[in-house]
Amino acid sequence: MSEALPSRVRVVEVGPRDGLQNEPQALGIAERIQLCEALVASGVRHLEVGSFVSPKWVPQMAGTAEVLAGLGRPAGVVRSVLVPNMKGFEAALAAGVEEIAVFAAASEGFSQRNINCSIAESLARFVPVVEGAQAAGIRVRGYVSCVLGCPYDGGIAPDQVASVTRELLELGCAEVSLGDTIGVGTPGRTRALWQRLGREVPLSQLAGHFHDTYGQALANVYASLLEGVAVFDSSVAGLGGCPYASGASGNVASEDLVYLLDGLGIASGLDLPQFIEAGHQVSAQLGRRNESRVGRARAARALD
Repeated sequence: MSEALPSRVRVVEVGPRDGLQNEPQALGIAERIQLCEALVASGVRHLEVGSFVSPKWVPQMAGTAEVLAGLGRPAGVVRSVLVPNMKGFEAALAAGVEEIAVFAAASEGFSQRNINCSIAESLARFVPVVEGAQAAGIRVRGYVSCVLGCPYDGGIAPDQVASVTRELLELGCAEVSLGDTIGVGTPGRTRALWQRLGREVPLSQLAGHFHDTYGQALANVYASLLEGVAVFDSSVAGLGGCPYASGASGNVASEDLVYLLDGLGIASGLDLPQFIEAGHQVSAQLGRRNESRVGRARAARALD
C-alpha cells in the first residue's frame, strides 16, 4: 500500500469513442474532428479517437477512418482506436494509428451479452490481432470491463480480474485499463482490487476507468491514487454510458478529473478552461446536459 500520491498522471481521453458510442445521437464527421482537435488543444496526449466496428452495431462510430484523416497526426499525440477483430485491425493499420485497443470482461455474463462469447474465446480472438500490431510496431492497450461488479453476474472476485488482466498482459498488451463499467465500485473495494492486482502484475502497466453511476468515480480515482495508480481514462463532459448495463452513466468527466488533480498538485499537462469549453461545445452539439459538475459550476459562475 502506498500513501504517497503520484507527482504526475496520464489522462487517456476516451470521449470521442467510449463516450460518443453510447450517446443516442451520432455526431457528424466534421463535429467529431472538431472535438478531437479541441481536446488536443486542451493538452490531451493520449486520445481514443474512435473504433473500427460494424456501423450496423455502433452507428456512432461510422467514419472513424475519416475522423483520423481529418485530425491528422498531431505531434506527440497517441491516437488510439478500439478494434474487435482482424478486420478492425486491418482498418486501423491502414489508418496509421499509434495504438489499438482490445477488450475483454471480468464477467462471463457480460462477455456473453457484449460480444457473444466466453472470456477465454474473446482472448483467443485477439491473439492474431495483437501479433499483427506488434509486427507493425503498433502499441496495444487492453480493457477489462466490470471489474467491480456486473449487471448480470453481480459481484466479481478480484482473483478473476487479476486472471484476465494477467492474460492480456501476457498476450502483449502494454497497458490494461480496468473498468468499473456500471459504476458500483466504492473506494474501499477499489483499493482492495489494486492491492490484489499489485501482488501479481506491475501497477505501472494498469489504468483506472471509472463510471459515475453511483457518484463514486472521483472517490475511486483518489483511492487509486493512494495505491500509486497514475493513469486514468476520462470522458469530456462525462459523455457515455454502457448499452449493456441499464442505468450506467458516463465515465468520470475529464474536467472534474483535472480539477481534482490540479487541487492535489498532481501534474497532468491539461488545460482546465479549454477542457471546459470543449465540454460545453460537444454537449450543445448533442443536445444534452453537460455532465461535468466543474463545467456546470463554472458556467453558472460566469452568469452571476
